[in-house]
Amino acid sequence: MEEKYTPPYEITDEMLALVSDIMENLGKLNSVNALEKLPRLRRVSRVKTIQSSLAIENNTLSIEQVTAVLDGKKVLGPKTDILAVKNANEAYKMLDRINPFSQKDLLKVHSIMMRDIIADSGQIRTKQVGVYNEKGKVVHMAPPVNFVHQQLGALFDWLKTSKLNMLIKSSIFHYEFEFIHPFLDGNGRMGRLWQTALLSSWKPIFAWIPIESIIKDNQAEYYKAFTLSTSQGKSNNFITFMLKVINQAIKNMVSDTKNHINHMNNQISALLNVVETYPQSANELMQKLNLKSKAGFRKNYLLPALELGLIGMTEPNKPTSKNQKYYKN
Repeated sequence: MEEKYTPPYEITDEMLALVSDIMENLGKLNSVNALEKLPRLRRVSRVKTIQSSLAIENNTLSIEQVTAVLDGKKVLGPKTDILAVKNANEAYKMLDRINPFSQKDLLKVHSIMMRDIIADSGQIRTKQVGVYNEKGKVVHMAPPVNFVHQQLGALFDWLKTSKLNMLIKSSIFHYEFEFIHPFLDGNGRMGRLWQTALLSSWKPIFAWIPIESIIKDNQAEYYKAFTLSTSQGKSNNFITFMLKVINQAIKNMVSDTKNHINHMNNQISALLNVVETYPQSANELMQKLNLKSKAGFRKNYLLPALELGLIGMTEPNKPTSKNQKYYKN
């Protein structure tokens, strides 16, 4: 009977302590507020994720430019960089529709991530490639092409059967994926996205935690952890690094969420106390709030709540319709 492949690693006390700390901080994040109630914060997080992951790959677009691209505005910049942002946004939108344990889905997402950027998007490489650090120096020569299919298949087989905590398992996958480097290009951004996909399949909130932004801020350490793990023949250094990154990303999100909520003014809070899940007219809401000025209600209550995505309209394509009603999202 053929022995199943298991990536080389050792669980350390430091890893276990980090996992415990991450779980505690996740609890804080969940207690602050559900991110699905904060669409603006979700959007900011997604922009950070895309801009950071692509910046690691030398994409030149700033946070402001990435935001503009995603808003459908014209941006001055390299066409390939703009295309990469659009592709990455579409790929991240697929997080809740893909099976991160499926190699077929990996190829499908890569075909979108690298669409019109490389000719072989969505296909396993047929040429030799390497991993390069932020200075363009080779830190790892990937395995020969004739091993790639077997190694990637074995990695996914392990992923499906391993009982490891997902924090550790996703970090091991991330390292092993980068080691194999299965694609001609786009391996870095796919490895980071796929760890997020694995984590969000375990805890959906991870879809909105910009882990990639912490990696970007610690890019030299990212490559160093990869290199050390490769030289030692086990992924320990990379696992520990990624657990620290994940922990910091969660801490940042806890802080950002608290700040976001604190900026919600008293008028919005008052409106949310009277708006219901069933539709109500502006006049009905004003009566509940004891307000007389329709202009003041619209400016100070209604529009801010709509911009935050906290309430919805029954006729979103006709915002000034006399039949317009509002409900709690």
